[in-house]
Amino acid sequence: MFMQQESTRELTTADATERLMKMWLHGRSRHTQNSYRFYAREFLKFVNKPLHLVSVADVQGWQETLTHLSAGSQRTALAIVKSLLSYGHKLGILPVNVGLPVRQPKAKDSLNERMLSELEVQTMIALESDPRNRAMLRLLYSGGLRVSEVCQLKWKDINQRGNSGQVTVVGKGSKTRTVLLPPGAFREVCQLRGNAGQDDPVFKSKKKGHLDRSRVLRIVAAAGKRAGIPGKVSPHWLRHAHASHSLDRGAPIHLVQKTLGHESVATTSRYLHARPTDSSGLFLPD
Repeated sequence: MFMQQESTRELTTADATERLMKMWLHGRSRHTQNSYRFYAREFLKFVNKPLHLVSVADVQGWQETLTHLSAGSQRTALAIVKSLLSYGHKLGILPVNVGLPVRQPKAKDSLNERMLSELEVQTMIALESDPRNRAMLRLLYSGGLRVSEVCQLKWKDINQRGNSGQVTVVGKGSKTRTVLLPPGAFREVCQLRGNAGQDDPVFKSKKKGHLDRSRVLRIVAAAGKRAGIPGKVSPHWLRHAHASHSLDRGAPIHLVQKTLGHESVATTSRYLHARPTDSSGLFLPD
């Protein structure tokens, strides 16, 4: 009888945690949900107790198990768990936000290590022989789009605007933004349309439907390798390149922020620090 009551109590606790996670993940992209759910479940497996009984020491103890990960991955994992605990506290489900006092590990800003030159980007595009893939590379770069935004595009999201055009995307936090495209990039994307309808995907899988994220990652990595670029180039490198190159060419920082859909101009300003145009060291004797 006791075992039956204990089993029922554990099931109820597990159900409550699962419901909390569903509310916490609601409205996020599928990729974000998968990533958040993975780290949240790893944390729950480690503490092996109901969330309302978790302590600061439990969170710190789990943080110490992450040392095999890169500093960036450690920060991501901890931020996800802190977000879950904060959300539960805001709803009144958790009495205390025990994640709040836990400090994030300091991480080196390695943005400059993932910065492509204009020549490298143009070489990636020029050496891509597949029209669909080439148009996608140009759109990732010229629009500064995230890989998830490119994958979700339908033809109704691409519209003429004077001699060029614009693309409307749904970004982080389900926020919609419209990005103007250079004429060449717009024309190249439009050449893919053929007889496609308004609700058809812009970048189609050879099987059916939208091109998925993993396929886009492989296409971009292959383009980077073909261009002789060290490291595994990802779509986000092209987004970084968009920000850096447009700022180098005099684009106002607030315009770059709006184009990329950054929440804060402080995020955009990282690109200025990654590739400074001046330094006091240049005034010293060489």
